[in-house]
Amino acid sequence: MTWRKQFLVLLLFVLFLFEGSVLPWFLPHAWIPHLMPNLVFICILFVAVYRHRYAAMVLGLVFGMLHDVVYYGAMLGPYSFTMGFTAYLLGLIFQLPKAPLPVMLSVVMLGSLIMDSMLYGIYRVFNFNEQTYDWALVQYIVPDLLFRLIFALIVYVPIRRQFDKMPLRSKKADKE
Repeated sequence: MTWRKQFLVLLLFVLFLFEGSVLPWFLPHAWIPHLMPNLVFICILFVAVYRHRYAAMVLGLVFGMLHDVVYYGAMLGPYSFTMGFTAYLLGLIFQLPKAPLPVMLSVVMLGSLIMDSMLYGIYRVFNFNEQTYDWALVQYIVPDLLFRLIFALIVYVPIRRQFDKMPLRSKKADKE
């Protein structure tokens, strides 16, 4: 594993710790029940678009399981499944090594909407959630989407530069 890939995994782990320990201190107290800032998921979407969907899926499964265990302990697996599946799906659709900013922001919006909607559905099926989808859309899906969109806009240039410095895998290496 190259040092850039090691740096990426370390960055994801630092973001994971930051979003649960430091970030709540900077958010207004009224936003905390309505906002689940999943900053790691945004970086995983960057991996899905700029690198490879399988790497993004594995990162989504691993960091999703960490989210399930550390932050949302009601059930094991919903975040792992939704983060891995969404990263794979969007990596399959938007595999563009030179995706411009509007495309990446569209991926973040779509990914956030898919992941939060799937989480709502999973929690609804297992009776962890009694509210309607309309309520969930207004109370936490749209605020999460906007927060993640702003974060993606802030980190787009530095992350894009790092991915541009990483060599692309050849199609021959993918077949082997």
